[in-house]
Amino acid sequence: MVDYAKPLLEQDVAADPFEQFGRWIEQAAEVIRVPGAAALATASPTGRPSLRMVLVSAWSADGFCFHSNYESRKGVELLANPSAALLFYWDALGRQVRAEGVVERLSREESDAYFATRHREARIGAHASRQSAPVASRAALDAQVRAATATFAGSDVPRPDWWGGYRLRPESFEMWQHREDRLHDRLFYRRIRKGEELAAGDPQPHGGWQLRRLQP
Repeated sequence: MVDYAKPLLEQDVAADPFEQFGRWIEQAAEVIRVPGAAALATASPTGRPSLRMVLVSAWSADGFCFHSNYESRKGVELLANPSAALLFYWDALGRQVRAEGVVERLSREESDAYFATRHREARIGAHASRQSAPVASRAALDAQVRAATATFAGSDVPRPDWWGGYRLRPESFEMWQHREDRLHDRLFYRRIRKGEELAAGDPQPHGGWQLRRLQP
């Protein structure tokens, strides 16, 4: 049993934030129905923000992967301004993870491979729905679904060109753990860029990441 009330101390976390994330999401999977659900924040070129939930379908040392319609609001904003942030919140554990960085599209092969794992109705839905575009009514949307279903009757449903994957490559992480006195633990990882000179007294990096504590 994990003691989730135990203070989050620097000496108890991994030097690599991806390793620490792996520990936490493994524990979250024991009590959270969809541990990979995360809030994705994007912004327009003028700085107007938007936020929505996405499913992080995979993660590795390269970053966090999610999928969407490229023509949706998030897709349009990411094309114009690839800076974004993800927030995982696991209330049952009193934990959250923030990751900020730059987003890139996955390759066609990677997007095709993931699309093939989706159930048929979801694949048809990707063709039927122009995500974020207005629709006259639910009946009109249902009619679009019926049309797409008829189009692919008796055949495979290929990935549409306007749908695919993204990868957020984090430049920073924050591991946050709840404390009843509201003096929450916040450990912040920052990726050290090649050739970067650190200021005197700054925490020394380990494995390319600098770790410091933030005040709650």
